[in-house]
Amino acid sequence: MGRFVVGITGSSGIVYGLRLVEVLSSSCHEVHVVVSEEAKAVSESECLSWDKLLGLLRKFTNYVYGEYDFTSPIASSSYVIDGVVVMPCSLKTLGEIANSIQSTLVSRAVLNSLRLRRPAILVIRETPLSTLDIANMLKVSLSGGVVMPASPAFYTEPQTLEELIDFMVGKVLDVLGIENNLYRRWEGMRVTQGRNLCGRLYGRGDS
Repeated sequence: MGRFVVGITGSSGIVYGLRLVEVLSSSCHEVHVVVSEEAKAVSESECLSWDKLLGLLRKFTNYVYGEYDFTSPIASSSYVIDGVVVMPCSLKTLGEIANSIQSTLVSRAVLNSLRLRRPAILVIRETPLSTLDIANMLKVSLSGGVVMPASPAFYTEPQTLEELIDFMVGKVLDVLGIENNLYRRWEGMRVTQGRNLCGRLYGRGDS
């Protein structure tokens, strides 16, 4: 199966990266995970304590690194991987990658992937965006990377937060070329009034 790197950086949405690691590992892929210091702090606030997050990650994979562990195999482009995903990707990490600054293992792994013309996906979880942020996204895109804002859709009629998370994870797997059924795919317009989100929040709109 494939060999992938997942970077989890200090932006809201740590659960996205955790779920991606779980899905990739359950599909028998070799998954290497890099967790930034900022991500540890964010996880303490919105997800799990660092000890519990680390325990879960190690349940899914044996390869978990700190952001400055440049002795790890993924620090070298000679350790061939099939793709890198940064999920969530902070604007700081985006800026480093866009300007070829290899100060962390995350940015190093992404830039290695771009050099080898392999998939590199940055899942940005931030809003609003400045012109500088958008310019950095353009630079990454022009270099062959895929910029994917964490913006789950509602046409799938999500009933839970887990379904919204799986939508984004499924989209990442689509880009990586990995078959999945994590979300309901678009099949054209259909009447769902009363069952969709607006219907649940506001009713059918009958007077």
